[in-house]
Amino acid sequence: MSVAALFPRPAEVEASTPPERDRAIDVIRIAALVGVVVGHTVMATSTVRDDVFIWSNLLTASPVFQALTWLFQIMPLFFFAGVAASVQSWTPGTSWGNWLMRRCTRLYRPVFYYLGFWGVTLAVLRLVLPVHVYEPVAGISVQLLWFLGAYVLVLAAVPILARITSTGRFVAAAAATYGLIAVVDLIRINATQWSTLGYLNLTVWLIPGMFGVAYRRGLLSPRAALGVGAAMFAVNVALMTWGPYELSLVGLETQQLKNMSPPSLLLAGHAIMMCALAIAAAPAIARWARRPRVWWLTVIGNSGAMTLYLWHLPALLAMHLGFDYLGYPRFDPGAANFVALSVLQVLVMAVLVTAAFVLLRPLESNPLPLWDGGFVAGPGLRSAAVGLLLCTAGAATLASVGWGLKDEGLFCVAAMLLALVAARALADERPD
Repeated sequence: MSVAALFPRPAEVEASTPPERDRAIDVIRIAALVGVVVGHTVMATSTVRDDVFIWSNLLTASPVFQALTWLFQIMPLFFFAGVAASVQSWTPGTSWGNWLMRRCTRLYRPVFYYLGFWGVTLAVLRLVLPVHVYEPVAGISVQLLWFLGAYVLVLAAVPILARITSTGRFVAAAAATYGLIAVVDLIRINATQWSTLGYLNLTVWLIPGMFGVAYRRGLLSPRAALGVGAAMFAVNVALMTWGPYELSLVGLETQQLKNMSPPSLLLAGHAIMMCALAIAAAPAIARWARRPRVWWLTVIGNSGAMTLYLWHLPALLAMHLGFDYLGYPRFDPGAANFVALSVLQVLVMAVLVTAAFVLLRPLESNPLPLWDGGFVAGPGLRSAAVGLLLCTAGAATLASVGWGLKDEGLFCVAAMLLALVAARALADERPD
């Protein structure tokens, strides 16, 4: 089957795009996800020693790689783009549960298939792999779902974020959230018995949402945003140089104070910087997206964004295990064949991810029986219950990544599925 038969032509995509479409947001969203896939591919390292699977990354090898996370930690941009794209669809006084259900329907649709795949795959791998190879694979299997859980919780807050209607409100909301994170860090750093308080800093993911609202409503000009981004970069450098924060914005086992889990003040500042620079660059990005081929790739990529995000991890794990068992582990940056292996693995991943995207993208777009079609007619107890159940599913999704599909992680995934089933069962009203 030709590519033309699988995807619409650039001219068709252009013709079907509304004139008012904000192309910059679509470019930013898919660029963030592609950056995640490329980053994981380049940074991941592994080896199997004495029937033990060691999964690591290049961040442990050099401060240079850790410094690069200040460029390539771009997940805040997906939250920014997601809220910017969805805030206008919220209408005060309507059903919050229905609004959130519509978004979760699309987000979780490929997750059901993904979990089904891992359920079958891990059942087989448990029979054929040594226990200390199987356990890390099971632990990594749903690691990427942290983003989905956090994103659902941010979407649930959109009705509140939508109240940001002036520059003053935007500055106050962002400053208050940043200040809260600073206070939490101050407490947890100086009183170790309060370390779990750090998970309040998950509010960091609301900051990109605030910037998304500000962008959509023109509350921050590109020139002002450039100044905010530059100032926040300087603040982050100062925090890292003279404060307790470490260089890598991606969590490492060797870090005394992680920046990612739970989020730190340094990550909050990074989110502000990235979103501000995205607003500053948005006019140029929008002009670039006017090119037919660029816009075609953007639309096609966004039509399977969750497919790209979810399924690159099984491909990455399969490739690493294959290379490890064939005797060509990519683990030691000082090895003579490291560069050649790196290039080869990037090429292999390009083929695997492309194939997964082409084959599995329909699972994201086609309605899923018994899942699609939920509806809540208006505000009220039913709407609130559906919304709260979806928030519970998001929280359980977020919690599951601490263990993966094993141990307590299985209970978290079960709680997520039960909450989703209950939400869908409640959302059974019919439109008038």
